[in-house]
This record gives sequence, structure tokens and C-alpha cells, in this order.
Amino acid sequence: MFSATPPPALAAERAQELDDDDIDALCEAVDAAILDGGGFGWVKPQGRSVLERYYRGLLLVPERMLFVARHRGVIVGSAQLVRPPRNNEAQAMNASVMHFHIAPYARGMGLGRMLLDEIVQCARAMGYQFLNLDVRETQTGAIALFRSMGFEQWGTHPSYAHVDGRMLRGHYFVKRLQEQSRIAQNGSDTPADTGRPKSMSTRALTLYPAIDLKDGACVRLRRGEMDDATVYSDDPGAQARAWCDAGFSWLHVVDLNGAFAGHSANTDAVKKIVANASVPVQLGGGLRDMAGIEAWLEAGITRVILGSVAVKNPALVKEACKAFPGRIVAGIDARQGLVATEGWAEVSDMQATDLGLRMQDAGVAAIIFTEITRDGMLEGLDLTQTAELARTVSIPVIASGGVGSLDHLAALKRVAEETPGIEGVVVGRALYDGRITPADALRVLS
Repeated sequence: MFSATPPPALAAERAQELDDDDIDALCEAVDAAILDGGGFGWVKPQGRSVLERYYRGLLLVPERMLFVARHRGVIVGSAQLVRPPRNNEAQAMNASVMHFHIAPYARGMGLGRMLLDEIVQCARAMGYQFLNLDVRETQTGAIALFRSMGFEQWGTHPSYAHVDGRMLRGHYFVKRLQEQSRIAQNGSDTPADTGRPKSMSTRALTLYPAIDLKDGACVRLRRGEMDDATVYSDDPGAQARAWCDAGFSWLHVVDLNGAFAGHSANTDAVKKIVANASVPVQLGGGLRDMAGIEAWLEAGITRVILGSVAVKNPALVKEACKAFPGRIVAGIDARQGLVATEGWAEVSDMQATDLGLRMQDAGVAAIIFTEITRDGMLEGLDLTQTAELARTVSIPVIASGGVGSLDHLAALKRVAEETPGIEGVVVGRALYDGRITPADALRVLS
């Protein structure tokens, strides 16, 4: 006779759907937190009907992500990660935490730390550079937690909240999420000493240097053809160190053999990259099941890229996004606007923008868009398709395929000024051939 596996005693996760039991427990936890004096703008319990409408509506808002804390499977607390609206380009590098609370009857077990850590990891994996929050001065336990987890208090509002006839102060905190981010102090920017170019700013587009793996070596393909590959290095670990030393803040790794085989095929090479990288690594190619996704995330990969499976098994994408919020990226590869799969060997009849909306609904953190007719050709990005996708979805879009000069990067930067959803760009052959130097590329994208 088989029995269901009991839920873990303590857990924190992103909630993409709530059943009736979840809603009951969440409403109870919220009302308890309100009565205890914190975590919400409300100062009086709202009741089940109000809170249910609020939370069911919240799940439909693209800019808000709900995270919950569970004790033995029952929700006992929650918080929201809020992304800036698309028309707020000036603050596109910031995300915020709101309505953070653990019900009084579930405190003292470490759930608050678990919940906040889950949010921090998600925001970092999504590429945000700063995480902001504010809190009433009376929430001393929460304030101690925020400080212990690296949040810096930068200001105080003297008339932050009016509760029970008293005016309470509020404290404002910020946490730096990425190594190259800068926090303003007394009106001036204080850059982190990372050895990176001083011209980098918090609004810079992220440059992802590509490490494409074939038979254990670093290669670049032309138009995705495995038989048209140029080998640039037979030491993936050394290549990872070189790109990190050059000042890049991410590495973009693709297992080309795995993309065709449907399972990881350059395992040793990827492990060498992870072991030698001092920055986050995102990995794609051949990831088609939860076991493979989980194994690589546990092995040190920061984000996994799901490509063909996004078309053929969207349920898996949704499951992965729920299990690993902020750590799943969709790779949308297109040939003249139609989605290509199986290492670009097959072309579907689905438009890239349609798949982008599906992936957004599934909960992916970002989309990497490649026009494969340009990949490796050094003729420039397909800026029209990239911008169209970025305007269609509300999650970050990373451009890929065709960068061959600084002019191509400058053109992307100009388009990104008008299309805030474009977050970065993948560059491969042009860096390896020396057509673009890392310092010049980072300068242009800053």
C-alpha cells in the first residue's frame, strides 16, 4: 500500500495558483498579521471575501509575483516581489518587496528568512540589481531580519503610517543583488570595486558572452549548422575564467550536442565552466525533464534555458517555474518569425510572439530571442523582431544572433532606449574573433 509523501515541515515558494485550502490559510495568516500590527497597509482585518478577491486578482498581475511560506504544507505567510512597470525605464534595474509577513502563530521557526531568501534569489536570477523594501519602525523583528540578510537602511520617513491614533516612522532599505551594482550615498555614486570598467552604470544592458560546447570544446556555429563549426578553445574552464576576468557579469552556455540529443552531452565541460566562473552562469541545450533541470541548478548553474521543450511540453516549463522561481529562462529561436526546435533542425508553425506570451504565463524569468538566420553571421541583430517581442511580453528579453561589430551593439542600445523590455544581448563569434573587445562592448552598452 502506497502513501503520499508528507510535505516538508518548512518551505518557501512562488505561488502561481491557489486552491481553496490555500486561500483559506492565506487569508487567516493575513488577518492574524494585521491584528498583530504589521505587514500591510490595512490596520483592521478585512475578512475572507475581500482578501480572496485581492489574492485571486493578484495572480493575474504580470508585474507582481506572490511568494508563500508553508508550515507542513499550510500557508502561514507571504510576500510579493514587484517589478517596475514597463513605462518606468529609469528604474528598470529595481524590484521591490511588499506585504512581507509571517503569521504570529508561525514565527520563530526561520520561515521569514526562508521566504526572504527565496525572493532575493529570484530577483537576482531575473537580473535585477537592487531590491527595495520599506517597513514601519514598530516591526523590530522584521527590521532585524532585513539587516541580517544584507539590506542597508538608506532613509527614514517621519510620517510613514498612521495607526491607532499615532504617527509612526518608516524605514527604507535596499539590497545590492549584482556584484557590479552601485548604491548612491549622499547624492553620489559609489561603485563596487570589482575591476570592471568605471563607465558601467546601473542602466547598462547586460552582455552575455556565449560559450557554445560541441564535443567538449568551445565553438561557434553558423546559422546553427553543426557541420559548420569553428573551434575557439579546447579548455572551457579557461574560457570561463577569461570572460570573468574581462568584466562580464554573466556567462551564457549552450550544450550544442545536448540540444540535438535531447539530454545533456557536455557534462564535464559544463562542470569545468561552473568551477571556474566567478559570475552567474545560465545553461541551455538538451534540458527536457525536471531531473535534469534540478541536477544542474544544484550543481551551481544559476538559470537554465528551456528551448524545444517550451513548445513540446509547456506543462514542464510551468512545473519548473513553480519549483524554481526566477531560475527558468525560455529560449525562443526563430527562423523568420517561426519558432525552431530540436537544435534548430525543425521549424514549427508557431509565431515567436505567441510562444513568448505562453512562456510569460508559465512564469519564466526572461526570454532569450535568437533569429537563427543571423546567428554566427556577424551581420547584426534582428532588431525589429526583438523589439516586437519585448513590446508583446512584460518580462525581460535578451537579444541574440548576429552581433558582429560595436555598431550593432550601439544600434541595440538605441532600440532598448525606446523598448525598456530589452535587458541584454548574447555575443559569441565577434568576441572570439576580436572584432569586439570586452572593454569596448561594455562601454557601448553602459
